[in-house]
Parts: sequence; structure tokens; C-alpha cells
Amino acid sequence: MAELLIQLYRVITYALSIYSILLVIYILMSWVPASRDTKFGKILEKIAEPYLGFFRNFIPPLGMIDISPIVALFALQLIGQGLTPVFNFFLRLL
Repeated sequence: MAELLIQLYRVITYALSIYSILLVIYILMSWVPASRDTKFGKILEKIAEPYLGFFRNFIPPLGMIDISPIVALFALQLIGQGLTPVFNFFLRLL
């Protein structure tokens, strides 16, 4: 059971890392507007916008600068770091 929990932890942290990379790519694509019109850009938009949109609802842009992606990435990193104590707790119970 402990091995299964360790594997689950690895899969989740790996998925969060990949998602963070995809978010960074999507954010950088905003600097080249034509890149979001590509097929890859549309796929990234479907993956990233639901998560980023949640933060855009609460954090207004500062003039022309949208800081919500920075907060979204920071929150994703905090979630990833918060998983370690949770999984350690459950491993101690086993």
C-alpha cells in the first residue's frame, strides 16, 4: 500500500510539473499573438485558460500588465509543495 501511495505522489507531482511548463509556454505565447492562432496554441488555450481564468476573475490587471498568471503559477507551486506533508502523513499511518 505504501508503494502505491509513493507512486501516486510521483505521478501527481510529475503532472503538476508538466502543467506548470505548459502554463509558462502559454503565457510566453501571448508575446507573439499569431502563435495562439496555431493548432498548438488552441490546444494550450483549452488546457490553460480554465485554470488561468479562475485567477483572472479575482485579480484585475495592473494597467496593461496581467499578473494573474504569476499568481496562478505560484499557487500551483504551493499546491505541489503542500502535497509532500500530506503524503508523508498518510505514509506514517501505514
